[in-house]
Amino acid sequence: MPETAIADAPATKAGTTGGTILEVRNLEAWYGESHILHGINFDVKAGEVVTLLGRNGAGKTTTLKSVMGIIGKRAGSVKFNNQELIRAASDKIARMGIAFCPEERGIFASLDVRENLLLPPTVRAGGLSLDQIFELFPNLKERLNSQGTKLSGGEQQMLAIARILRTGASFLMLDEPTEGLAPVIIQQIGHTIARLKKEGFTILLVEQNFRFASTVADRYYVVEHGKIIDGFSNSELAANMDKLHTYLGV
Repeated sequence: MPETAIADAPATKAGTTGGTILEVRNLEAWYGESHILHGINFDVKAGEVVTLLGRNGAGKTTTLKSVMGIIGKRAGSVKFNNQELIRAASDKIARMGIAFCPEERGIFASLDVRENLLLPPTVRAGGLSLDQIFELFPNLKERLNSQGTKLSGGEQQMLAIARILRTGASFLMLDEPTEGLAPVIIQQIGHTIARLKKEGFTILLVEQNFRFASTVADRYYVVEHGKIIDGFSNSELAANMDKLHTYLGV
């Protein structure tokens, strides 16, 4: 993959981390009467890749949806660039530069790759052009006229990530981007995340595969029963492996 700089990258200097961009405090969330998050607390600095680890049902995806404002009831505080989001609508949150790539990918089967890419509106200046996207994901250029139903799982994941890069978002939330993918595709997703980080994007990642996460993350938070129960940096990963195996049941 060529290392040409992506034009119009976010303001954070490429290759560095800045001050806190996302601050979550005492975040609670509900699905109907089900209380899922019980006081989540964490921070993300500009230019970081931060990974939420935890077993299925721990509340990781609900955390991302709560930040994005696409869950019915939430309480606490979510500040992005010091602006409170807890009562903001999801479309306003998107216009602030936050994008969510769901685990199910949300590819429209009846649309081809080009149509899927162009469907989401541009919410801010600075989104990647199609040429820049094809630089990251050459496979998509080759499949530009293929319908969503004819894409492999890996190609669908590439398309799902590419689609949010077009919108102008600089803070990306990726939910299980490697789920069910072949090792060669997982490696390509890893290279893409590393490239985006180098260009100044900030990424909040939910990932079950902590071996993959260890190749891209700066820091980790462990989620259990709707709470953050531990956190450590990538440099501390080796020292925390025994605890991590216990947390994740692996």
